[in-house]
Amino acid sequence: MIKLFVGLGNPGADYEATRHNAGFWWIDALAQQLGVRLVPDKSYQGLVARATMNGDTVWLLKPQTFMNLSGRSVAAIARFFKIAPDQILVVHDELDILPGLLKLKQGGSHAGHNGLRDIHDQLGSADYWRLRIGIGHPGVKSEVIHWVLQKPTQAQRQTIEDCIERSLKTVPLLLAGEMGKATMALHTKPKPAPGAATAG
Repeated sequence: MIKLFVGLGNPGADYEATRHNAGFWWIDALAQQLGVRLVPDKSYQGLVARATMNGDTVWLLKPQTFMNLSGRSVAAIARFFKIAPDQILVVHDELDILPGLLKLKQGGSHAGHNGLRDIHDQLGSADYWRLRIGIGHPGVKSEVIHWVLQKPTQAQRQTIEDCIERSLKTVPLLLAGEMGKATMALHTKPKPAPGAATAG
């Protein structure tokens, strides 16, 4: 079962509405659904919330280290509460998936995502779960940095928000460790928003 939900992003008002913060958006939505508030915790270098579901304690985390050092925050809380990598779900933006789509997977490479790269290094494992939220690709590699640090169009943001809302319905499955059922539910494909292409 998942015991730690992590959303990746960059702290501060300048980044709040940018594509790279899709993971933060997801955690904020989950916190609202669970009726908990994320508060600063210096020990874990992040915003943290504790919730109880079906008698089990779960943690929500938004690292405040900036994206490239996300692993410091994730590893700190995971080690303190003895949470294994396969009990962690990291939610992050994904260039190679269209807005409105998402994918759940366990393990694999970081595929150049700097937040995942640091989590790999700090945990010493790639066995954690990832929920990849599609933000689309600008179509040209040289534009990627600008793209992820830019606000999505209104239509794309709404499509991503709808996607997040839909994905939250699978949280009970994730908590129960029914990852196969969660994957099937999450991979249902609605019509994606226009304006962004995948990277082939």
